[in-house]
Amino acid sequence: MAYKSLQEALEDLEQAGMLIRIHDAVDPYLEMASIQLRAYKEGGPAILFENVKGTKYKALANLYGTMERCKFLFRDTLPKVQDLMLLRGSPMEALKKPVTGIKSGVAALAALPLKLHTKTADHFDEISISDLPQIQHWPMDGGAFITLPQVFSENQDRPGVLHGNVGMYRIQLSGNDYLKDQEIGLHYQIHRGIGIHQQIAEKNNQPLKVSIFVGGPPAHSVAAVMPLPEGISELTFAGLLAGRRFRYFYEDGYVISRDADFVITGEIAPGQLKPEGPFGDHLGYYSLAHPFPFLKVHKVFAKKEAIWPFTVVGRPPQEDTSFGDLIHEMTAGAISQEVPGVKAVNAVDQAGVHPLLLAIGTERYTPYTKVMEPAELLTQANRILGTGQLSLAKYLWITDDPENKLSVRDIPVFFKYILERIDLGRDLHFQTCTTMDTLDYSGAGLNKGSKVILAATGAAIRALADKIPEELKKALQDTLLLQDYPVALVMPGVLAVEMSAVTNKEQAANDLARVKQLLESQKVHLTGLPLIVLTEDARYLADNLANFLWITFTRSDPATDIDGIEAAVNNKHWAVIPP
Repeated sequence: MAYKSLQEALEDLEQAGMLIRIHDAVDPYLEMASIQLRAYKEGGPAILFENVKGTKYKALANLYGTMERCKFLFRDTLPKVQDLMLLRGSPMEALKKPVTGIKSGVAALAALPLKLHTKTADHFDEISISDLPQIQHWPMDGGAFITLPQVFSENQDRPGVLHGNVGMYRIQLSGNDYLKDQEIGLHYQIHRGIGIHQQIAEKNNQPLKVSIFVGGPPAHSVAAVMPLPEGISELTFAGLLAGRRFRYFYEDGYVISRDADFVITGEIAPGQLKPEGPFGDHLGYYSLAHPFPFLKVHKVFAKKEAIWPFTVVGRPPQEDTSFGDLIHEMTAGAISQEVPGVKAVNAVDQAGVHPLLLAIGTERYTPYTKVMEPAELLTQANRILGTGQLSLAKYLWITDDPENKLSVRDIPVFFKYILERIDLGRDLHFQTCTTMDTLDYSGAGLNKGSKVILAATGAAIRALADKIPEELKKALQDTLLLQDYPVALVMPGVLAVEMSAVTNKEQAANDLARVKQLLESQKVHLTGLPLIVLTEDARYLADNLANFLWITFTRSDPATDIDGIEAAVNNKHWAVIPP
């Protein structure tokens, strides 16, 4: 459907039985977030809160809460988007289907942003930041946040909306040291497009003008999170997915979205920072308060019947999981065009999306060697880690699949395949002292950490244990002095070992040395257990796949936290005897 507004989309959902209204008064402090979290967990409908305390505006939650609802909202345009991705990624394939190719090209042209000659007074009321719904999601959050913003900035050296950037960065409306109604927080990760624009503005010693859109047709929010190929504007993509061109105009030098429900305009001054956060984030724990740029508010606008959409982020899965599934639906197959030889990549949602990638590549170099070992896979792995948001990954597991039997979404089977084949004396490749996700606190400091590539190919070199050897279990129990279920098998080949929580590096080093010494004495029982995870709660980690992925890969730094028995360095390559 080519929705002209968020209101039209909600009317469509209500007629289809996919939306409910809550007429009772609700508290924006924690209560609304709690309702949204329960609704998402139960696969519930979109929710329109019609009586939000402290504001006259209605609020919307769980709009993208299920793939069924996402596909319903974009039922007329999703095929066109998929065709356009094919056209851009595979010109030869498009030539084989000329009618589809022509239609996709025409659709893309018809989706270009449309500049209007109008003014805000014709469409909006001017309001203040404090008039907006002040929704706080988690108890330790630094204040109220916008969680579904579309943040627009322009490149001062290449002005114009087609060279602009639209991203979804978190916006803090209240709290900390922000002057009420005059300043709001702006947090973005270091690789984002707005960061490049701010750097250019700093070089020019000019403030960066920023427009924040909230609401509007549902496609506009999706465009803000879409990892688009170079050269495709988010505003053009928004028009394509919405089935209606993105309408905008300029006022006071700011871009105004004609179809947004709310618009906030302001400037980021060069070199000025204020503490932003804490915020309960999508990795499943709080990101702390840090100095970040802030927006000096210029004006705030709202439509007369404006609706405030929001979501709640936290440990996956959450509503933003649907964004990931929708993006996968639209771009399936495009990765092979972006990274030649790579068949599929899964940014694992249960680990917080960014920390863990599973990839299937192509190994074509090995026919010219005597030993089947990763070669081209390493080239592809480095390309993956240099591509857009994939560059935030800490752990990349990659293999080839000559028989086309693997799926990056079947995680237990994928892990089993690599663990059966990986040579830990050869197939671990670290990148140390590098950048990492701004939201990740497992590294040496903010934005500082490491990565590791686990690449494996060829025939299996071990059979994975599907039970814990009794001798090993007893030795661990006796040595670690933990009588209450100290070890648990997570999946074939993966063991969780429970240890007491550590409070300092010295204790951690001593405990690790003790475990390594024990494992070295138990090598005969470890042939089928290449991966052992030390944790403060083995039962919890091994209880389900989601716990294992979240604890192991989200909350660790590869270079700091990976160790092994009989470790050695050969030509600066770190290797171990399994595990």
